[in-house]
Amino acid sequence: MNRKKVITSAFSNLYTDQRIEKVCRTLHENGYGIELIGNDWGGSEKISRPYAFNRIKLISTSLKTAYFEFNWKLYHELKKKADKNTILHANDLDALLPNYLISKKLNIPLVFDSHEIFSEMPAIQGKMSQKLWRYLEKNVIPKIQFMMTASSGYANWFKNQYGILPVVVQNAPRKLDFTGEILENNPKILLYQGVINPFRGIDKAILAMHHLENVIFKVAGDGPKKKEYEDLVIKENLQQKVQFLGKLLPEDLRKITPTVDCGMSIEENGGDSYYYSLPNKVLDCIQARVPLILSNLPEMQNLKAQFDIGEIIRDHRPESIAEAIKRVLNKGRRSYLPELEKAANILCWENEEIKLLEVFEKASL
Repeated sequence: MNRKKVITSAFSNLYTDQRIEKVCRTLHENGYGIELIGNDWGGSEKISRPYAFNRIKLISTSLKTAYFEFNWKLYHELKKKADKNTILHANDLDALLPNYLISKKLNIPLVFDSHEIFSEMPAIQGKMSQKLWRYLEKNVIPKIQFMMTASSGYANWFKNQYGILPVVVQNAPRKLDFTGEILENNPKILLYQGVINPFRGIDKAILAMHHLENVIFKVAGDGPKKKEYEDLVIKENLQQKVQFLGKLLPEDLRKITPTVDCGMSIEENGGDSYYYSLPNKVLDCIQARVPLILSNLPEMQNLKAQFDIGEIIRDHRPESIAEAIKRVLNKGRRSYLPELEKAANILCWENEEIKLLEVFEKASL
């Protein structure tokens, strides 16, 4: 069967965006011709993919102008490359407008994948840019026929706001072959993995280390708050208890995650995008059979109600975080294994990609 060509575009860093990599690979393996378009804003690390990709070169020096430049250049790229045999695939609001305009111009299908609620992210709360993104959302999203998003909380939010119910395709990792071997770490290891942004609870977890003995906190990732949190570690004299591992290749991170005793996803309520999220790191830890401490937010509460895969923190005080970590470590990773195993078999990409392929099948008709 001859599949259509899919042009996938995103502002996000192609090197670290695992959702885009999984989506493109699944489509490629199922016979779609893929071309991925990103940009060099977040760096242009060498990547290898079994399908075509390119990065739009940006000359902007501020993120605000980079968005405008990318959208302008993306429109012209799509105009050159799209034809009647194309499905456009826009990732997040910051790549949507050029895709929408070209899909209307050529009367071709557009699949919109909202990884988060872009207009409600903490970084733009109360800013002029938030009004612009909300305006774009309000004027374009209700007109979209094919839409996906990463959590049921997000899907319900879009339905309530814009009357469109996206298909939920969770950003779950591929199944990991788990040998059943569990390392006995001494000291025990707590792991944060992901972008070092505000509202992730990292600073509170650092302070929680004052209340824990024989535990090391490892922070894997990079981001705007890294320097501030490194300074906090020095100020609190916790250099022996907190380690920053820096930005890791996804495959290197996948080797580290299964070796730790406890993961964490203790996002704070920094607006609706965080409030309704089910962070990737939760699903990554489940797949690695690692229990977690979790925020008391809706998607994490739902998950905990389905599978006993960790402990929910009462609040974000360092003492409460330390208490939850102790509960996980005292129970021991082994005692969470049956529930982690159950969750890992359900929350995996092999199940999510079935829904993804159905969306693109419908868009192909």
